Amino acid sequence: MTVYVAWTSADLRDVDSSTDLAGPWREVVVAAGGLAFVDADETLSAVYHALKWSLPPGVALVVAPVGDLPKAKGLAPGTNRWLRARLG
Repeated sequence: MTVYVAWTSADLRDVDSSTDLAGPWREVVVAAGGLAFVDADETLSAVYHALKWSLPPGVALVVAPVGDLPKAKGLAPGTNRWLRARLG
């Protein structure tokens, strides 16, 4: 299992991660407007392309694996707990 961080210029807060972001992962947690964390067994490339195809054309997108538990504040409720459960 790998946790990926994804940033996009699209606002993900109005996206239903269970249907609109259907992809090769276990779960997507939208942490802020354009920030999400992805729990997946798939490669970086597979996760990146599935997210890219789920978003509107022309939006920016960055995806990277998360190696350590990040320091974070101001994220959606439950995000830090979700990260600690997977990375802590």
